[in-house]
Amino acid sequence: MSGLNELLQAIDTGAQAGEETILATVVKVEGSAYRRPGARMLIPLHGRTVGTVSGGCLEQDLAKKAWWLTDSGEPVVRRYSTGATEDEDDEQSALTFGLGCNGTVFVMLERLHAKSPSPAIELLRRVRDSQQPAAMATVIATSRNASARVGDRLLSDTDGTLRNLPLKIAIRQDLRKTLAQKKSSIRLYTDARGEVEVFFEYIAPPPRLVIFGAGHDAQPLVRMAKLLNWHVSVIDSRSHFSRPERFPQADAVIFASLDNPFDLRPLTDGAAVTVMTHSYCQDRHWLGQLLQAAPAYLGQLGPKERTERLLAEIGPGTCALYYPMGLDLGGDAPENVALSILAEMTAVMNQRQGGMLRHRRKPIHPADLSISEKLEVVAVG
Repeated sequence: MSGLNELLQAIDTGAQAGEETILATVVKVEGSAYRRPGARMLIPLHGRTVGTVSGGCLEQDLAKKAWWLTDSGEPVVRRYSTGATEDEDDEQSALTFGLGCNGTVFVMLERLHAKSPSPAIELLRRVRDSQQPAAMATVIATSRNASARVGDRLLSDTDGTLRNLPLKIAIRQDLRKTLAQKKSSIRLYTDARGEVEVFFEYIAPPPRLVIFGAGHDAQPLVRMAKLLNWHVSVIDSRSHFSRPERFPQADAVIFASLDNPFDLRPLTDGAAVTVMTHSYCQDRHWLGQLLQAAPAYLGQLGPKERTERLLAEIGPGTCALYYPMGLDLGGDAPENVALSILAEMTAVMNQRQGGMLRHRRKPIHPADLSISEKLEVVAVG
């Protein structure tokens, strides 16, 4: 979901101007690739592209060819290989870059019309605004006489463009599995008319960051988190600190008096939370409540001895506390501290250790969403 706000803003700008745009979406990856399925880029007729679908390898070719590739008005899937060589007889091969990365990326191109909102874009907007996850099934390949077309969709919260009722029922069941498992996948359906390959995308809301403490060192943390498209809230009991003009990029800046406590759980459960008020009284107040909540990450700024004194006064909690929080990156400027904190949060929320990739023995990315590894055949009808 990185860059979602910028993408949606660019789509709105194009729609307001009455202009068509093209949405490029990574729908399948085989082997090594920089971006994973679900990465998106917007290609306007004029002006710069917004978002990325690779590490910079594919964007120029897509921007150059997307308009004539979709000249019919129908969505198409473009196949890119970053292997050192490619079988020249492979009719599906679209372009070989010969970068030696040994990956194949499938990108779906579809036109967005100003006067007819895209159900996929509206779903992304709902996920962002509601902070609730969703799932989307997109047809990415079919045999010649299949009962669906490339680009047909079914959404978890609304109907889609699929017309084949047995196929729709089967996909609806797998959409529920996608939401429950919180994981994207690819499935292949078969019936008497042929095969339909479907990309099931789990769409998580942007990560949430809640910062208790509106001091100067919270400002770079807010800015960096917004670069990652996180939803950021800042809370402080000091009215001269908790002012929106001090954090113009934050989604919410809240003044919360210690004399009028409020229920933190709706805001902090499932979120990354940091306590960094530089006030012993405030830290004890907020930390005492947060230790009984259910944040995805809870960190306390300050020396280890100070935090242990706080914990001794507060008593045991039900969630883990990271202290001193942050990865050991070095540097003492507020920006260094913010980078260290955000890096540890990201590692914890992705269930990683935060070490150097050169020492990692397992693959960097999860298993590819490739038909060779994720094939599931379902008889329909």
